[in-house]
Amino acid sequence: MFDQHQVLLKTLCASLAVASALLALGRCSTATAAEKVLLAEGLNNPESAVVGEDGRIYVTITGKPDSKDDGQVVVIEDGKATVIAEGMNDPRGIDHRGKELFVADKLKVWRIDENAQASVYVDTDAFPVKPRFLNDVEVGPDGDVYISDSGSFTGNGVIFRIGPKKEVTVVCDTKTAPAIKGPNGLLADGKDHLLLADVSTGKLFRVEIATGKVEEIAAGLGGGDGVARDTKGRIYVGDVRGGKVFRVDAVGSAPVLVADGFKSAADIALDAQGRILVPDSRAGTLTALVPSE
Repeated sequence: MFDQHQVLLKTLCASLAVASALLALGRCSTATAAEKVLLAEGLNNPESAVVGEDGRIYVTITGKPDSKDDGQVVVIEDGKATVIAEGMNDPRGIDHRGKELFVADKLKVWRIDENAQASVYVDTDAFPVKPRFLNDVEVGPDGDVYISDSGSFTGNGVIFRIGPKKEVTVVCDTKTAPAIKGPNGLLADGKDHLLLADVSTGKLFRVEIATGKVEEIAAGLGGGDGVARDTKGRIYVGDVRGGKVFRVDAVGSAPVLVADGFKSAADIALDAQGRILVPDSRAGTLTALVPSE
């Protein structure tokens, strides 16, 4: 009888453990599920999105791989893409400063004014270190423009700062901050820091602008690309290699999966409604994610 009771007790405990695990999984999947709303399709390698001062969505289009001068910037309205600037090489990151747009184009930075006139803002020779692969753009609260250079994606990475007179300086690089291998997505974190997603290591860092000191915030983010933050302070990171979008709630916390199923979740952004804008380069789409919480 004693043995039977032990068997029954063990069976009951095992059943409760399974039920508890299933309930936890159910809460997790419900909490992280996000509705997908298709905003545009048929785009030729969309890379980065930003909501301009006018409330419209602007997207960089890299065009065909290894093809020069077919890069564009488009505005998305009513499911349609209208070209506002073209003739770029391989445009990637985009951000705005007032009515101006700034675009990283592999070896140079473009400026698009309020009349949609595009011109080279900072050319290759103006950089203190020759750029290899200019990737993301972030305009800080003071108006300075920050550019990530992914280098060889295993080293030679740099974060540049472009000042008010177009002077270019180095914030940090893989020599001063060896933890950084392939710097990609940038996001201002107040006026003194930047958040940086590393596409090579899948880590999220916080960079002190004045000193270049780097602090690891989170890991396990796949091919970390775009970085965005919602009104609750939660950080979102696109995984360009795994086709996922993650959320980071606190320093050192495990990333929460918000959405998957993309072919390449590139340089994300948030719109005024709190939706996460996801350019999918390989699928040629722009999707808005509506988080469930």
